[in-house]
Amino acid sequence: MKRFIFILAALSAILSAQAARPIVIDLWPNGAPNSSGLDRAKQKEDPSWATGIVDAKLKVYRASKPNGVAIIALPGGAYQGLAMDYEGTDMARWFNRLGVTFCVLQYRMPEGHREVPLSDVRKALELVRDSAVNWKVDPAKVGVMGSSAGGHLAATASNLWENSTQRPDFQILLYPVITMEEGVTHEVSAQKLLGATATPADRRAWSMETRVQSSTPEAFIAVSADDATVPLENSLRYASALSAAKVPYELHVYPTGGHGWGYDDGFLYYPQWTSELESWLRNRVIP
Repeated sequence: MKRFIFILAALSAILSAQAARPIVIDLWPNGAPNSSGLDRAKQKEDPSWATGIVDAKLKVYRASKPNGVAIIALPGGAYQGLAMDYEGTDMARWFNRLGVTFCVLQYRMPEGHREVPLSDVRKALELVRDSAVNWKVDPAKVGVMGSSAGGHLAATASNLWENSTQRPDFQILLYPVITMEEGVTHEVSAQKLLGATATPADRRAWSMETRVQSSTPEAFIAVSADDATVPLENSLRYASALSAAKVPYELHVYPTGGHGWGYDDGFLYYPQWTSELESWLRNRVIP
């Protein structure tokens, strides 16, 4: 009997591992329309901390019982690297259990070429919608989720879209960079995105609290009050702009936790933020 149980457990583990293996898609198989000038030879696609990214890839984790919702995760890393695991792939099983098709985007680093990562997100949104039938995704329920600088990119995609195929249907922001204003932004992120010679006009144009409009998709925002890396002011400004534009949003501010907690179950408010996000998804997004 024990041997039988052991075999069942082993088979279950194998099936679970197979279910967790992503589809990996080269975003630009025929070449990207723009470049940041980085050297491909220096690219490091580390599963934890990817740097010098030149090759954009989408890792797709399909749910066994899809509910039609898809999320494209944009890991953070100050626009100089990507925390691919705890702000991306580590969340796949949890979202899959909710029936969500979870995608993690390895987007290209900008090196001052601000349009480069945005091009990757737009392409990823189009790709997911093009694959909607095969992946059992509702094209009207495709959202973005970004952490830190990835939160800035998610907010950028949510405000600077050019057509309906590029527009996310919702946005999830974890301790996001929002503004590029000196003294409030995360300065490394700002310089890596805009370049060291960015003008005040450049900074304002890429401050997402200034770009919100009534057609901006609804948002879920979670942040710690004691974040010393990306000030809370970023999230407050964005929430205020969403409110002024009458865009629905939820803002959750936890007393402690600092910056970069991602999917770390050691974060004191891990049960709260995951539970509150699940409730928001079920109330606002999941059919």
